[in-house]
Amino acid sequence: MSKEVLAQNLVKWRRDFHQYPETGFLEMRTASIVASILDDLGFELQMGKKVMSADHCMGKPNETETKKHLAWAKENGANADYLDYFSEGYTGIVAILDTHKSGPTIAYRVDMDALPIYESTSENHAPLKKGFRSINNNMHACGHDAHTSIGLGLASLLAAKKDELRGKFKLIFQPAEEGTRGAKSMVEAGVVSDVDYLIASHIGIGVPHNHVVASNNGFLSTSKLDVSFKGVASHAGGNPEEGKNALLAAANAAINLTAISRHSNGKTRINVGEMHAGSGRNIIPDNAALKVETRGETSEINEYVKKQAESIVAGAAAMYQLEYDIELVGEGKSCTCSTEVAAVLQECAQDAGLTGVLESNESAGSEDATFFIDAVQKRGGYGTYCIFGTELAAGHHNERFDINEDTLLQAAEILFDSAAKLSTIEK
Repeated sequence: MSKEVLAQNLVKWRRDFHQYPETGFLEMRTASIVASILDDLGFELQMGKKVMSADHCMGKPNETETKKHLAWAKENGANADYLDYFSEGYTGIVAILDTHKSGPTIAYRVDMDALPIYESTSENHAPLKKGFRSINNNMHACGHDAHTSIGLGLASLLAAKKDELRGKFKLIFQPAEEGTRGAKSMVEAGVVSDVDYLIASHIGIGVPHNHVVASNNGFLSTSKLDVSFKGVASHAGGNPEEGKNALLAAANAAINLTAISRHSNGKTRINVGEMHAGSGRNIIPDNAALKVETRGETSEINEYVKKQAESIVAGAAAMYQLEYDIELVGEGKSCTCSTEVAAVLQECAQDAGLTGVLESNESAGSEDATFFIDAVQKRGGYGTYCIFGTELAAGHHNERFDINEDTLLQAAEILFDSAAKLSTIEK
């Protein structure tokens, strides 16, 4: 495959995925198309429940929503030959290319999900002008359409040059990164239990075009919590004393969550992003819900914030004599990337004429790729998270988000070059 053809394919794939965005655990159309391309390239495929632990899929949509989206996927171009593997919302894929020559096992992780954001209809928004704006109320506003396409570009290069390589290659197409929900289930299913080197990647995140950060260590550990309070409804005028007010418990919790003490060993964050309560102005509210997230510079600091939050919720429930529930619907670790594998990526970027930066600690977000990196490192392997710089029309999670598509080929080629270099290392 020529460089020109690969570049065209990358743009074609990215624009298709951008036009048909799917949120976490509902990437059925996307996964079916990815699987069909990987199958045609000669990869061995493991899909759906084979690569995802059902017990660790946090924040997964319910059966009704999943079935509704399956119908949408069927109507909007999903590949019917592969759709059954993903029909229950287990949308992960692991594609394996074994050279049958001694060498390490090298894994690359990309994510596939979109966000529940309504994409811009501004006349100067490139996806609208070029005819690939989202057709639904979701949007690839964080670049995961590009990540999926880059993964397919890497697969194309690996398949074309298999005879020149050694070892085994695993491409991990992960669902539900948004909300940090999908990686843990794949780790628990054992998809990296044999991996010696792992590279996860992202585009943008403030890194300039033609720059590559080989090792991003700034991710905060995080927990996403869905909190519910269950009280007793009663007439607000006739017999208010009989009610148990869930709204007041939720409001009390929300105020006190923001008062959690900071930690002396590093950064902490807490946010109550949503509160829903009640059913009418003259009814003592018997139900309330909060969507909460905690973050910490390390996993230990985040656990401190999480435990404090759980205590505050329990106290608010006790104060108003009602029941409560806390569900963990997302989770990410902190991590320190492996310099050994990051140095290879930096060298590949520099060889390609880009500016290769070995390490950055500037991110204040969270990422569940840290589960993969941590699992590989714990068994003696090496893992890193790299960033490919690109020009952005607007920031991540913005309705006008768009990228410089030249980044697609750059990223695919640099990742392939890293695979070629790493494959020569003796196990």
